[in-house]
Amino acid sequence: MCCDSKRRFLLLYATQKGQAKAIAEEIQQQAGAHGFEADMHCISEMDKYNLETEEDPVVIVISTTGTGDPPDTARKFVKKIQDKTLPPDHFAHLQYGLLGLGDSEYMFFCNGGRTVDQRLQELGAQHFYDTGLADDCVGLELVVDPWIDGLWLALKEALLLQKEKESMNNGVNAVSSSLSAAPHVEHELNLSSEVQNLKLEDEGARSSDVLSQKLDDINHVAPARDTEPSLVHSVPPVSQSALNIPALPPEYIEVQFQDTQNENPHLSSLISEGTTFEVPVTKAVQLTREDAIKTALLLELDIADTVFEYQPGDAFCVICPNNVSEVEELLHILGLSEKGDDFVCVKVKQGTKKKGASRPQHIPERSTLKFILTWCLEIRAIPKKAFLRALVECTSDAGEKRRLQELCSRQGASDYTCFIRDSNVCLLDLLHAFPSCKPSLSLLIEHLPKLQARSYSVSSSNLYQPGRLRFVFNVVDFPAGPSRPVARKGVCTGWLAELVAPLLHPSLDTKGESSSTKKISIFPRPNNAFHLPADPSIPFMMVGPGTGISPFIGFLQHRQKLREQHPDWEFGDTWLFFGCRHQDRDYLFKQLRCFLENGTLTHLKVCFSRHTSTAEVAPPKYVQDLLRLNAKDVARVLLKERGSFYICGDKKHMADNVSDAVVDILSMEMEADKLEAMKVLAMLREEKRYLQDVWS
Repeated sequence: MCCDSKRRFLLLYATQKGQAKAIAEEIQQQAGAHGFEADMHCISEMDKYNLETEEDPVVIVISTTGTGDPPDTARKFVKKIQDKTLPPDHFAHLQYGLLGLGDSEYMFFCNGGRTVDQRLQELGAQHFYDTGLADDCVGLELVVDPWIDGLWLALKEALLLQKEKESMNNGVNAVSSSLSAAPHVEHELNLSSEVQNLKLEDEGARSSDVLSQKLDDINHVAPARDTEPSLVHSVPPVSQSALNIPALPPEYIEVQFQDTQNENPHLSSLISEGTTFEVPVTKAVQLTREDAIKTALLLELDIADTVFEYQPGDAFCVICPNNVSEVEELLHILGLSEKGDDFVCVKVKQGTKKKGASRPQHIPERSTLKFILTWCLEIRAIPKKAFLRALVECTSDAGEKRRLQELCSRQGASDYTCFIRDSNVCLLDLLHAFPSCKPSLSLLIEHLPKLQARSYSVSSSNLYQPGRLRFVFNVVDFPAGPSRPVARKGVCTGWLAELVAPLLHPSLDTKGESSSTKKISIFPRPNNAFHLPADPSIPFMMVGPGTGISPFIGFLQHRQKLREQHPDWEFGDTWLFFGCRHQDRDYLFKQLRCFLENGTLTHLKVCFSRHTSTAEVAPPKYVQDLLRLNAKDVARVLLKERGSFYICGDKKHMADNVSDAVVDILSMEMEADKLEAMKVLAMLREEKRYLQDVWS
């Protein structure tokens, strides 16, 4: 499509883990083919753009983090636009389109985007394009791809209308308000025909940034014998389709090996969230029996010599490395086994076609190759379609090449979801499945996201154990399967379990490692709401099956200490609903009885889901069953005593069921329909009296 000059729009992104930025970069990349120039900035860079004076359309891509919060990079922006002194026409001049990213597994789906969207509307801004809400639970691309496809036409319409307004304001096509509607209709028809022409142009532009594989090419590839599709094999109709494949992302990173030696950067330099602390692990306890289905560990950290502060209910992050053997395996596949300890310099490639290209912030300019693969890149990340598209060019076998094309194509969307996304396939799995694929190191740096620190709930009270921080976790297992040739442990939980093995099994420690202090790097991630009630007389209920009990141990420790220090205070009742599989294998904290005996915990309700009973009335299996058995107490605490209700643990298989049980209880005890009960639950959430700390 020809145009005298490319038309500008402002493109802002707010990202927590890099997804929103990657999508914004995709929009920026496609913009040129559609005759646009995307002026892209992180939303935190408020010195580089000004919405108060912005005249061009604005596109915003924003993710959600925590319990429905905007990402850290958007905090200042959100605070600024939430200023209550701003007039309702503050952004009346602004036209924008917003794409929100979220995960429907969590309660406040896309709340980061919704918050910004609602506030911009309240301040008079107008949509030029409908808001898109993409769900990471089912696959962001299901919304993101069509939203981007429709963006270009919407931008052109917005700019046409803007041009018309400018012409009218300049008196070029001034029309008296006393004229009949007929000229207006004619104008609308002309605009409609212009838009129709642009639609046709758009289709032409779209075909230019999509690689379409013709059916003729497919005949060169031997058909798969398998009747069922898999990661490496396809079946009709995908195997016989012409494919719409994303445009090849431009290369923009160059890696140069250095002769000089130096020191690797400190881990703290990789973290932008604030101060990091390197602290010793002083204790490790396995809370589950060896024959339990999951292995739960408790670790204690010594924070006495730091200024690390926390409250019970807070979380903190652990900076963890990738698995050593996986890094070695990746180096071997890349043909760089001998160069792991060599220093490399990472630069932007000269002459790159990627606009605004810069070295990723999480990649040091100089470090060893092994440092980058160990501490900087999430080598376990599920590959995005753009990465698959780039890997096509590194693959020599025709059949493997075709299958990678299918997996990143629109026609292969369901195969991508099934065999890559839902199967948690990572780069190493792909390189095993497609052995002729030999990517460059620079390609990995371009496409693999930042290795994220892992978040854990605090399981202690600084009041109860000064200078100590405890946390509990299950060691995550990823079993081998059709798409994963070997079983793996979780990146962080597997590393921690290996790190503290000498503390757990000193008798097996042949190297004397138990006497050497193990240290890990952490940084705080305070929770704004998941804390004990400020008024100790307020009763509260805690629901935490499995390792979901973790923050509640901190709650009870804190409450016990307050009771000892302030015997004259009035303390409300405390309830704990705990569940696990087996009473004798994974009842994590049997010392809960101590809290019960000293009065810190008023009511303890426990269930065991794998317990076999010969009783006439089967005992409760799950925490939601316990809640229903105590329905009157739940309703009394929430409705009459205005108490608080806390849930911690698995979102999909527990927290949703607990919410359903609470709705049923409220409906029954209030003698109201479910809709009314749901409104009451929503009110409790709004009042911060129904609080969740959950994960999927």
